[in-house]
Amino acid sequence: MSGAQGTQVTYATAGVDTEAGDKAVELMKDAVRATHGPQVLGGVGGFAGLYDASALLTYRKPLLATSTDGVGTKVAIAQALDIHDTIGFDLVGMVVDDIVVVGAKPLFMTDYIACGRVVPERIAGIVRGIAAACSVAGTALVGGETAEHPGLLGPDEYDVAGAATGVVEADRLLGPERVRSGDVLLALGSSGLHSNGYSLVRKVVSVAGWSLDRHVDELGRTLGEELLEPTRVYASDCLALADRAGVAGLHAFSHVTGGGLASNVARVLPQGLVADIDRGGWTLPPVFALVQRLGQVPWTDLEGTLNLGVGMVAIVAADAVDGVLAHAAELGLPAWELGTVRHADPTRDVVGAPGFVAGTKGVHGGAVQLTGDYRA
Repeated sequence: MSGAQGTQVTYATAGVDTEAGDKAVELMKDAVRATHGPQVLGGVGGFAGLYDASALLTYRKPLLATSTDGVGTKVAIAQALDIHDTIGFDLVGMVVDDIVVVGAKPLFMTDYIACGRVVPERIAGIVRGIAAACSVAGTALVGGETAEHPGLLGPDEYDVAGAATGVVEADRLLGPERVRSGDVLLALGSSGLHSNGYSLVRKVVSVAGWSLDRHVDELGRTLGEELLEPTRVYASDCLALADRAGVAGLHAFSHVTGGGLASNVARVLPQGLVADIDRGGWTLPPVFALVQRLGQVPWTDLEGTLNLGVGMVAIVAADAVDGVLAHAAELGLPAWELGTVRHADPTRDVVGAPGFVAGTKGVHGGAVQLTGDYRA
């Protein structure tokens, strides 16, 4: 029966192309399969991904760790440049590197892509990037979903999210309980902006009237190329550092994401301890100084939003510093001493004091005291 006005309505005329979705799956299959080891059962396209957890039987007390996240407004840069095969590194990094903070190995991951229109090549490009990043992290990509949302998202708009599960032996769990006064903070360098603070960065670029194809001498490339630089995925390297140093040497990690360096380090310190960090202890990568100058962004706002060149922090025993730094160099991971941990001094460590950060993201743990000025 035809509609009231004689117009036939189909799923396709409503804006959903199931054939395009099927083509996208075919284009991404090989990339997804490349992340599968013998633990992954079944093929691509099942209702659920299957992972053989028999290896957990060898654990004395396995703890499962899980995390979920997205990429945020960085996807707008990918869409503007029509480059979609790198955004997967941003997604995977945001998810698996939260899991590795507790010392857990990320076992498997799933992704979700919502789009206004399925363009098979675009969707396959996104998933190929996710799969490539999963391979770097040593994580199986066991499933996913692509949802077409015409009328809710524009034809060329999309958003991505993902979730992962990992495992850690209970007596190898990393975190605040292991951190002690006298421990040393080691910075692991970021690859750039990573995937946080893009609402601020995009606003700065918009107000300045700069185009993404503008070549920026201090960056050595176009603005768009810099803003789309993929997030460094730390999972495998962090696990390698933890394995070699052991829990006696490596006590905690902090993934520097939304909220910036100080607030994320404070989350992994126990109450009563403070980490002293000298802002002048490293040279800011050019993109951060550029954002600050271009938007006249207050430094306090910048450091509470962006990673400022430090993507992950390892908190280690003082006698393990040299070994961890040497191993990081072997892995090709930029690393340097960032600060030290001490007992809090109630006479000067006061909330509201300049550079003092505590009680962030609902975690009432330790605190961070930032001093000095950044070197741009």
